[in-house]
Amino acid sequence: MFKFFLRWMDSWSGDVKTQTVQPDSPKDLNIQWLRILPFIVLHLACFAVFWVGVSKFAVMFMLGFYLIRMFAITAFFHRYLSHKTFQTSRAVQFVFTLIGTMSAQRGPLWWAAHHRYHHRFTDTEQDPHSSTHGFWYSHVGWFLNDQNFTIRKEVVKDWLKYPELIWLDRFSLPVVLVTAAAIYGLGEWLAVAYPQFSTSGPQLLVWGFIISTVLLIHATLCINSLAHVYGSRDFDTKDQSRNNFLLSIITLGEGWHNNHHYYAGSTRQGFYWWQIDVTYYLLKVMSWMGLVWGLKPIPARVYAASHRKASSIYIHPKKFKKEDFS
Repeated sequence: MFKFFLRWMDSWSGDVKTQTVQPDSPKDLNIQWLRILPFIVLHLACFAVFWVGVSKFAVMFMLGFYLIRMFAITAFFHRYLSHKTFQTSRAVQFVFTLIGTMSAQRGPLWWAAHHRYHHRFTDTEQDPHSSTHGFWYSHVGWFLNDQNFTIRKEVVKDWLKYPELIWLDRFSLPVVLVTAAAIYGLGEWLAVAYPQFSTSGPQLLVWGFIISTVLLIHATLCINSLAHVYGSRDFDTKDQSRNNFLLSIITLGEGWHNNHHYYAGSTRQGFYWWQIDVTYYLLKVMSWMGLVWGLKPIPARVYAASHRKASSIYIHPKKFKKEDFS
């Protein structure tokens, strides 16, 4: 029991080598139910909404906290830590990785390492959340699997020089718990200072943290699952990645997943003006402010590839090969 509790508080405690080959089927999952108890409790706590009620302020706070954390995940966990598509200062790096850690999606280094591994072995048996194992495994089964609990340190050696990132990665759960406590405290203070908001500690905790976090987690996980099942394929990649407009809206631009898997080196994932990519727009604004810089563009060869495929609309997509678009 002490070891389980210690791994909750410090995810690097009792560190063991992560397996590289995933289970042959979801039936082979090695789930340690006690370790994932916080994840289960978080979902069950959503039912508390029937006791705490609802207010306009609580719902607005829920949406705002969802959006700022989604941006931290998509811009900094994904496009910055995982793919290095732009540069920033150490202070900005810490602030937004801290906000991303508040999302209860484990630590920034664990997140980036598994995502890099996903790109190396997309939709193969070594992919941590391969879509070949079915929707539920690629959505939630993979991170419930004990063999994916440990950070793949060898994949993120470039970030291990930052002790603050290691600290956030090790103590991601305490960061989440402190965040929840702070939101509860804010709700209690608002109940006294601004009673016209009609909120309270329990209500703001449920709406502003619990429901917001559950929605955020599953929106992010939909890129692993739904974005490999539903949508269009503008590029003929070796994996099953898809472009999905709806997912791009709820994830601030991550839904252009087929674009991203064809060329992951650009800051922008919506390759065209009509492919809404809110994360890129916000990063562009931050670049004007000097907070980030070196945003990597989309190479001309990528646009040429897409144009060639569009101009050959009557040819079956299966006949295209990736090298044809190079």
